Amino acid sequence: MRWSPLRTLGRYLSPLVLVLLWQAACSTGLISTRLFASPLQILATGWGLAQEGSLQANLGVSLLRAVAGLALALVTGVVLALLAALSRIGENIIDAPIQILRTLPVLALAPLFILWFGIGETPKVLLVALGATFPVYLNLHKGIRAIDPKLLEMARTIGLSRWKTIRNVIVPGALPDLLVGIRLAVSISWLMLVVAEQINANSGIGHMMMDAQDFLRTDIIFVGLAVYGLLGLISDQGVRMVERRALAWRLPPDNGGAQHHD
Repeated sequence: MRWSPLRTLGRYLSPLVLVLLWQAACSTGLISTRLFASPLQILATGWGLAQEGSLQANLGVSLLRAVAGLALALVTGVVLALLAALSRIGENIIDAPIQILRTLPVLALAPLFILWFGIGETPKVLLVALGATFPVYLNLHKGIRAIDPKLLEMARTIGLSRWKTIRNVIVPGALPDLLVGIRLAVSISWLMLVVAEQINANSGIGHMMMDAQDFLRTDIIFVGLAVYGLLGLISDQGVRMVERRALAWRLPPDNGGAQHHD
């Protein structure tokens, strides 16, 4: 499918309308700007923080934490899903503990992570990784189990080795589910980062928001929320672009009708 400016504009039209209504409510006094900063206040405050350099510094720290945690989650989730879905022994060993862990409130594990790993970067990265691992594992596991058994039988018939079957049949067949899991993992990683950065942090967007809370600076808090939202949106769009390219073979030809041959 080709990129369409009108389709993209329509996708973001409703958020734009909400922002305009929000600004109008603040300008007319329907909403107190002391408790609920207006969009113009947020832009002005964000610009001021950017000129100081504090916004870029905190953003860089947050990005490093999110990327490190997400990378660890991808590796862990993919490896565990392959082991559990391709082996009965792996299923018996791995799946039950994963199902138990994913029902635990991950945020409640934060105090334990601090006790185990200290107050440095490690517990923050691990909290992000823990939350993001489950959607990768669950979706890839489901995708592998949903592969048509006839394809696996055909691979055995033509003599493909175990490794070639995984590479040429199983991974491509489960790729759509894996990409869905990655999209969910990206969004969860930002949610986990919000919490992780409010636990004994001295840098990052979450730390900036906690400092703003102490001084009742709702405008800075909203700047932080806006940054988290934009990061989530941009990263989701990035995964969607990868998804379109990786799954281009599933899309119908964009030629407006039947193909013609000479």
